[in-house]
Amino acid sequence: MKAVCWQGTNKVEVETVPDPKIINPRDAIVKITSTAICGSDLHLYNGYNPAMKPGDILGHEFMGEIVELGSAFKNGNIHNKGKDLAIGDRVVVPFTISCGSCFFCNRDLWSLCDNSNPNAWMAEKMMGHSPSGLFGYSHLTGGYAGGQAEYARVPFADVGLFKIPDGLADEQVLFFTDIFPTGYMAAENCDIEPGDTVAIWGCGPVGQFAIRSAFMLGAGRVIAIDRVPERLQMAKDGGAEILNYEEIEVGEALKEMTGGMGPDSVMDAVGMEAHGMGLEGFYDKAMQAVRLETDRPNVLRQAIVACRKGGTVSVPGVYTGFVDKIPMGAFMNKGLTMKTGQTHVHRYLERLLDRVQNGDIDPSFVITHRLPLEQAPHGYEIFKDKKDNCIKIVLKPGQAA
Repeated sequence: MKAVCWQGTNKVEVETVPDPKIINPRDAIVKITSTAICGSDLHLYNGYNPAMKPGDILGHEFMGEIVELGSAFKNGNIHNKGKDLAIGDRVVVPFTISCGSCFFCNRDLWSLCDNSNPNAWMAEKMMGHSPSGLFGYSHLTGGYAGGQAEYARVPFADVGLFKIPDGLADEQVLFFTDIFPTGYMAAENCDIEPGDTVAIWGCGPVGQFAIRSAFMLGAGRVIAIDRVPERLQMAKDGGAEILNYEEIEVGEALKEMTGGMGPDSVMDAVGMEAHGMGLEGFYDKAMQAVRLETDRPNVLRQAIVACRKGGTVSVPGVYTGFVDKIPMGAFMNKGLTMKTGQTHVHRYLERLLDRVQNGDIDPSFVITHRLPLEQAPHGYEIFKDKKDNCIKIVLKPGQAA
C-alpha cells in the first residue's frame, strides 16, 4: 500500500509499504477513504519529538471502511459496543487508542488508557506516567502506524471504531477523529457560564473548532488571537472578535475589552511551538536550542497573566517536555484553575454527531485544501509555511494526482 512516511526533519515521503495485518483478535483493518494533516503532525515534521524513526507512518485523523475483523468479532467474545461491527461499515477512528476496560477507560478518561501504549516506559521518563497509545505519533506513544495511508490496523476496534450513519459525507465526520472533539473539550474545560468571555490563542483548526464550541456552550464573547490573516478571517466568520498579536499588545487589549478584569477563561490552542515576540521569543528559542527547554510556552505565559481572577486556563495545545519561566505567582495568587490533556475522543462522539445531524455545525467549514495522498509532501510544506491560505488539508487515498 501507499503511506506517508517520516524520513527526518522537514522531510516526508509517500512510499510503498507492507499492508497491515490482523495481530490481535480485537483488531480491525480499515480501508482509508479520507485522512488529514493535523497541526500536531507538524511537531513531528519539525523534528521536536525525539522518538521518531525513518519510515514511521504518520497521521492520526482518518476514517474509512472496515475490510477485515479479528477473530473476537466472529466468536462473539468481545465486550463492548463494537459487537455489531461488520465488514463494509463506514467508521471514524479516534486518534487515542483505548482498551475500554482499565481504570481510566472505565472513568471516561479514554486518552489515559493504561493498556494501549506498549512503550509506556518511554513516556514515563518524560511525563511521569504514560498517556494512551496514539496513531502515527512516534514511539513515545506506542509506535503505531498512522492513517495517512491506504489502510490501517486499528487495535481495540470494538472500543475505538465509531460507525457513521447513512447520509453523512466523510468531510462532515472526519474531524470527529481529533480536532472537533479537541476543540469541544477545550471549550468544555473552560467551564463556560452563559455570557462568559473566552480568549483563545491560536486560530488553527483546533482553535477554529474551539471558537464555535465555546459559542455552542454559551459563551457571550470569544476573542481570537493569531497573526495569520486567513485564520483571523475564519475566526471572525465564526463570530469571534479578533486580535493580531503582531499589531497590538494582546494583554493590554484584553484588559480594555473586558473592563480591566480579563477574560473569564483563556485557552492555549498553540502549544509547544508558540512564536514569541521580542526578547521573550529569542529567550525560548535559545533555551530550546541548547536543550534547557523542550517547548516554547510563550502563549501559556500570556494566557495565565491575562485571565481574570478565579478564571480557568484551558490547554489543548500539545506540550511534550519541559518549559521555563511560567508565572506561577500569578497562577496561584489569582486562584486560577488549569485543565488540559489529550482529548478523551470517545466521550464526545455521540454528542458531536447530534450537533452535526441537528445542523448546529458543519465541520467541513475548516477545510481549505483537498489533495491526493501522493501530494502529502507538498501538503506538509504549505501547511507548515502557511502558504496558499492553507488552514486544513484533507488527503484522499486512491485519488488521482
